[in-house]
Parts: sequence; structure tokens; C-alpha cells
Amino acid sequence: MTNQADNSKLGQLPGLAPELAVSDRVRAFVTIRTGGISAGSFGAADGSAVGLNLGEHVGDDPAAVRENRARLQAALPGPICWLHQVHGIEVHHADTAVSAHALVPTADAAITMRAGQVLAIMTADCLPLLLADTQGRIVGAVHAGWRGLAAGVIEATVDAMRARLGEDAELAAWLGPVIGPASFEVGQDVMDAFCDQDTQASSAFLPGPTEGKYWADLYALARLRLASRGVTRAGGGDLCTVRDPSRFYSHRRDRRTGRMASLIWLLT
Repeated sequence: MTNQADNSKLGQLPGLAPELAVSDRVRAFVTIRTGGISAGSFGAADGSAVGLNLGEHVGDDPAAVRENRARLQAALPGPICWLHQVHGIEVHHADTAVSAHALVPTADAAITMRAGQVLAIMTADCLPLLLADTQGRIVGAVHAGWRGLAAGVIEATVDAMRARLGEDAELAAWLGPVIGPASFEVGQDVMDAFCDQDTQASSAFLPGPTEGKYWADLYALARLRLASRGVTRAGGGDLCTVRDPSRFYSHRRDRRTGRMASLIWLLT
């Protein structure tokens, strides 16, 4: 099923509607690079001032970022839980009301059972992963760059969700826009970080154009990590940020660039 946003205002923003085979209580949305007022490197692909950059830390005009975030917030049914992402495995439990003046938690994933609480992950090549149990009791959002992915951020998030619901809880996932397997060139150290833990991970790496370099498939690596926790319902996984400049920011492609947000929440 396609989980369209429940708020009609969200339909005024360009974006993606993730598909998760779960309860209708679950809603999700992914922003793209247009729909705001950022310009230049943070604007549209041609630099025009319609960019919806949501990152405060990337060098964009702070006033533009505030306006972009305000536009997104106004279209959502509840407060956004932003995270200070550090490529780790900390999972934030977002079950209390978010104050406008609260400190932004340092974490690379968040979960909630609180209806109306919107979880957000910002990316510009790293993998955004959205999770929900099939009955619509809990949702999660994960920032999975290769370091966090190798360290176990997906497993940590799945474990945290099942700790709330029980080990038999059935979860579904959606894999959002990421640097694709034909664009993500890595060294032997990255390959070893995965293959030293799981020999099956070697299937996610192909020889690159130069000796000692490989093309890495973050989608495949994420699916392996999900499967290791019994999560086999995984949609998405077919969008490349690098190869789609009209829709997506990409740090690997442009270096100086904005951030998209992948969002998930529960209806009351």
C-alpha cells in the first residue's frame, strides 16, 4: 500500500510517498531538493531559489533554512523530532512532547509510539531507512551511512522497536534515496568493515575501475542487516541521489549541497 500523507498541506510540497505494507495508521514522506527558498548550491539543480534544504550545518543562509523547515512543519500533523546525526548507532526514544527549545538529541535513529510525533532523518547520499510494525503501533527512522550501517544502527533500531512490542513483532522497512551501487566507490577498508562480520556481504561489492577500489551497494548491505533480524518486508531501494540531480541533493556529486528529510509518523 502507498502511505500517502494524512495532511492535505503536505500535498503542496514536492516529494516521495514511501510504500510500506503496514497499517493505515502509518504515514511517511520524503522531501526532495525543491519546494523551498534556498538558492545556489542549496537550490534547484540550476541554482534557482526554490531549494528545500533542511540542513542547518551545511553553509546555507540560516534564514532560508528556517523558512524551509517552517514550511515542512506547517504541512505535518505534529512536531518534527530532528536529530544531530553522527554516524553512530544511538537510538533516540521520541515518546515525549518535543519543545521548541529542547536540545536536539545526538542519535542516528529514532523510534516512537506517540501518535503525531514525526521522526526525521536528513541525508544527501547516506541511506534513510523507515520502519514500522505491521499493526501500526510503532515507527522508526534510521540514518545509515556506511559507518553506521557497519556498526549496526539498523540492528540497534529493530531491537529497540521489538523491545517495546515483543520479539514476535513483525516489521516492515522502506529504503530511501541513497548513493547507488554504480556511484559509490570505496576502498578495501570499507569492504573489510562489512565482510569481516558477514561473508555474505561480499555480494554487495563489485571490483571498481582501479585496483583496490570497489563499487558498494548500500541497499544490498541494508537488506542483509534487516534479514539478520528477520525483517524481510523491505520496499524501496531503487533511487540514486548522485544520478538524479533534479530531485536529490548529493554530497558525493556536489560536495557543497543541502539535505533532504525522510519522515514517518503515526496517526491518532
